[in-house]
Amino acid sequence: MKLTDLPTPSLVLDRGILLHNLATMARALARHGVPLRPHMKTAKSIDVARLALVGQPGGITVSTLAEAEYFSSHGIADILYAVGITPQKLDQVAKLNQSGAAIIVLTDDPDTASAIAAHPAPPRTLIEVDTGEGRGGVGPHDAALLDIAARLGPNLAGVMTHAGHSYAGRSIADMARIAEAERHGAVRAAERLREAGHTVPIVSMGSSPTALHAASLVGITEVRAGVYMFGDLFQAEIGTHAIEDIAMTVLTSVIGRRPGKLLVDAGGMALSKDRSTEATTHDYGFGLTLDIAGKPTLGNAIVRKAYQEHGVIELDPQYPVNLPVGAKLRIAPNHTCMTAAAHDRYYVTDGDDEVVAIWPRVNGW
Repeated sequence: MKLTDLPTPSLVLDRGILLHNLATMARALARHGVPLRPHMKTAKSIDVARLALVGQPGGITVSTLAEAEYFSSHGIADILYAVGITPQKLDQVAKLNQSGAAIIVLTDDPDTASAIAAHPAPPRTLIEVDTGEGRGGVGPHDAALLDIAARLGPNLAGVMTHAGHSYAGRSIADMARIAEAERHGAVRAAERLREAGHTVPIVSMGSSPTALHAASLVGITEVRAGVYMFGDLFQAEIGTHAIEDIAMTVLTSVIGRRPGKLLVDAGGMALSKDRSTEATTHDYGFGLTLDIAGKPTLGNAIVRKAYQEHGVIELDPQYPVNLPVGAKLRIAPNHTCMTAAAHDRYYVTDGDDEVVAIWPRVNGW
């Protein structure tokens, strides 16, 4: 089966680029001697997970309990559910753990910590630490850190932080600086807990930019990263990888032609409406248009509008094309995590137009 045979829109994954990206991250962390707990929130695929875990201890990170159940059913037990747990979800976690999983949960809330400790089958728990993102977590020096730990008691397994604010960086120096603040905050939180008599085996940090560009990971026991596997236009803009290292694209068909424009059947549902590159040097609209081989032979052809099921490509006047209705193109996404979310499978290639595998994805919560 070839790409020209596929229905559109479809999600295409280049295995060779994926393997290159996995190897790049593995080398970056190997120089620190710190293991990777790959975040599967983007991939949501056991086939990708198996590749990402080569040479790693075997633990993964997930963002939904649906992912946790899926990966556990495929033999991966060591799972960090890296979204703040609610008391209502503890029974579901306990059921999965009783079935052979070893799910670790996360909280930054004293009352939730008490609920975890009171549960008949309390899971191991990390305290979320805020090291600058300002989303979730308690500060490394906050009194709440020790309060939560005391409430968790023996269920405390460590601390976790995420430098999502690294996405605001625009240089390797920015990423290294943010990575050091992330590392320092997580390590300081762990030190305070140990000084208070707690055992803290896990000190977890990570985002793709900081994982790749950290100058030191002293005191860190594991790093989490996810988007590095596939890459996207935004990550290329902030220097996580080169633009040619985007492994995932959306296959689409031309459904209409206008002067200087093409109408395609990949809109907001297939591409997402993420506009993250709007804040970078190159605004790619809703995605960059590539030819069916995934090459930038159309120049700066940008998806300028994204309706629900329609995309409008503004052609580059320096790269005139005359494509018929039915011709296939590929769109490189702004934010691969959001783009992949609407698709239930990957059509896998190996650098050409031959589909060598179909890998299912798990969606939902």
